[in-house]
Amino acid sequence: MVFNTKMIFAVFFLCFSATCVIAGDPTLEHEWKITYGTIAPLGVPQQGILINGQFPGPAINCTSNNNIVVNVFNQLDELILLTWAGVQQRKNSWQDGTPGAMCPILPGKNYTYRFQVKDQIGTYFYFPSTALHRASGGIGMIKIHNRNLIPIPFDKPADEYAILLGDWYNKGHKSLKNILDSGRSIGRPDGIQINGQSNKVGDANAKPLFTFEAGKTYRLRVCNVGLRLSVNFRIQGHTMKVVEMEGSHTVQNVYDSLDLHVGQCMSVLVTADQTPKDYYFVASSRFAQHPHSTVAVIRYVNGNGPASPELPPPPPENTKGIAWSISQFRSFRWNLTSNAARPNPQGSYKYGKINITRTIKLVNTRSSSNGKLRFGINGVSHVDAETPLKLAEYYGVADKVFTYNLMKDEPQEGNKVEVAPNVVNGTYRNFVEIIFENHEKTIQTWHLDGFSFFAVAIEPGKWSPEKRKNYNLLDAVSRCTIQVYPNSWAAVMTTLDNAGMWNLRSEMRERAYLGQQLYLSVVSEARSLRDEYSLSETQQLCGIVESLPKPAPYT
Repeated sequence: MVFNTKMIFAVFFLCFSATCVIAGDPTLEHEWKITYGTIAPLGVPQQGILINGQFPGPAINCTSNNNIVVNVFNQLDELILLTWAGVQQRKNSWQDGTPGAMCPILPGKNYTYRFQVKDQIGTYFYFPSTALHRASGGIGMIKIHNRNLIPIPFDKPADEYAILLGDWYNKGHKSLKNILDSGRSIGRPDGIQINGQSNKVGDANAKPLFTFEAGKTYRLRVCNVGLRLSVNFRIQGHTMKVVEMEGSHTVQNVYDSLDLHVGQCMSVLVTADQTPKDYYFVASSRFAQHPHSTVAVIRYVNGNGPASPELPPPPPENTKGIAWSISQFRSFRWNLTSNAARPNPQGSYKYGKINITRTIKLVNTRSSSNGKLRFGINGVSHVDAETPLKLAEYYGVADKVFTYNLMKDEPQEGNKVEVAPNVVNGTYRNFVEIIFENHEKTIQTWHLDGFSFFAVAIEPGKWSPEKRKNYNLLDAVSRCTIQVYPNSWAAVMTTLDNAGMWNLRSEMRERAYLGQQLYLSVVSEARSLRDEYSLSETQQLCGIVESLPKPAPYT
């Protein structure tokens, strides 16, 4: 059975679950069935996770301020949750889809997510936040367009295409989870997929990824949805103009190839200005001991001839490659004169002039606990509780589920790691600086739910306060992911203006599953609907709060 998306225009004020729908804001309704099915992203048949029979899953194609309703039917034999990475869920962490915020959807049951893409545009993706489900699918693109009254800083493209690429394992999610539960690493991936496919140069059976018409310009929305590896992508004979990153319009620089780290998304414009024939879209791993690559075909309409076997070269690797990648990161700049979701220019927000009220320095670690592999942050390795952290906090029983601030704002000496729920208090509306310091030999990527942050610096070595003089305090890109190179650090700044329970995690799923994540509890003491929505009547309950009387709602 195929489910269609419906658009319903609200004609009165209506509260849907935890989020309020305002008159005039359209509502997009989706109905999704999550099932198992056979897929073969690397040519090896395996059990995948499908949404409405599709892998990748259906895109959410919406406009800023739209209300999104997704009725999810879990037809798997396991619990599942979907999270909407990059969607800020303003005042509404109840719908964020992480185990710290919500109860999972039981097998054979359904749950309806209801949220608004409030004051956001950009390119994001959704994925299962439970166990290792992301390793088998359940992934799809989220495209948030500008409202018609807000101009975009480039001409409307002839068309736009979604590209979900990343590393892939031929072992299914259950096998990978069993490996991690046994205390071992899942090791290296088996290859790279592009929209559920992989091809070799010269493969006559390769289906085109998409088509171009000569002389026209196209928008490619690209996300790295893998588990482990950074990827570089490039197109034979074509350059790419970066125009958007995770909700920010950027200065429109042109590139031959682009690094995209795990969990990151961007939009590029590509003009079909070459001889009409086939060309390869190339994706190759970065900073991997055993490199992988794959290609997909871009076909010109009425083109004549196959793609050339000579592929554009990848960027350098090792130390030179890291320097190259850092240089590219520094070339990404916020477009100060462009609008984003609101009419005012992006540059009207002077983040560089706001006083920092708190610095949190996070150091990722790899260690063992009881002989099993664990990853941690500042000496704490997170585990999910039976009762979602947000529900425990709301019901006033947090002390029975977790302890606030086990993790300190500075890394502690020694290699000891405490395995426990990792919840850090954040003061509502404070402006904080977060330092990610990576002492390991592998690249890291971090994602923060509920907020965007200004990615002000990446440098080799260790961070110290005097490094602030090197920050970009004018036009750093506002986004929700940041990479940290081996033996390097990265600095971001954000305002904690969104009350809720928000996940800060490694985007490497192995590391997140084994503890490299935390939850940031941002509480408005006013308990006001101005700052946060109350628990809805339809919210799933589980754990120790299931039988407790419901607290009084916010007013």
